[in-house]
Amino acid sequence: MPAQRLRSALRAHSGSLPLRVLRDPDRWFILGTLIATIPAFYLEMLTGERSLLAAAAYVLAALAMVLRIALRRVLMATRMRRWLVWTLIAGLLLAAVLPPSSTSSFALTLRLLTALLTLLHMMWLLQHLLARDSLPSLLGAAVLVLLLCGAGFWWIEPRTPTLADGLWLAFTTAATVGYGDVVPSTPASKVFAVFVVLLGFGILSLVTASIAAMWVESSERRMEHDILRDLHAEIGQLRAELRATHDELQSLRRRLDQPP
Repeated sequence: MPAQRLRSALRAHSGSLPLRVLRDPDRWFILGTLIATIPAFYLEMLTGERSLLAAAAYVLAALAMVLRIALRRVLMATRMRRWLVWTLIAGLLLAAVLPPSSTSSFALTLRLLTALLTLLHMMWLLQHLLARDSLPSLLGAAVLVLLLCGAGFWWIEPRTPTLADGLWLAFTTAATVGYGDVVPSTPASKVFAVFVVLLGFGILSLVTASIAAMWVESSERRMEHDILRDLHAEIGQLRAELRATHDELQSLRRRLDQPP
């Protein structure tokens, strides 16, 4: 009985955020390795030299994805997704051995394409959390993206000497506001701004859609409540009328059964 109750509780709360987070721990390890490739990309752009740390980050992310596919036999839903995953793995391995991006246009182009595929794969890994009806997780993801993007601008953009300036530039870039008081001025920060727009605008759109859906669903729930209340009232009235009809029939039957 305790085991059955535990299974019932897990089924009842299978959609809750903590269980969705803990359901697939190696997913978060792969996500962490992919996030580590972002500073690795900009580290070589800023220094202009090959970095063993950046190469290790690329190789670790590729190995983590290969091991997850091999050990857990993860099946991609479509042929296109399988092609994208293996292309990302190949791109990560090539990014680890190619010369610095500042000295090779081919290396820069390949690392940019790999970064774009990395962003797509990260969104795929997080899609079970970024549901439209999960406003707390979406707000948490938006705040995390804003903090990471602000820290990135603070690191690579010379016009943002403080973290607050980096956060402000990240917000105006992600929201596509573009006040113009602080703008990316280096090639590295301009490339970073492209990914901030793609990621930040997508997250902010999901948050806006979730808030709108929450208002619509609350209005629908009120309408359903009113309909059910009227339905229950009508059912109660029908029961009262049936009871009165039944009493009248019983009274008529008793009168008919009486001897003349």
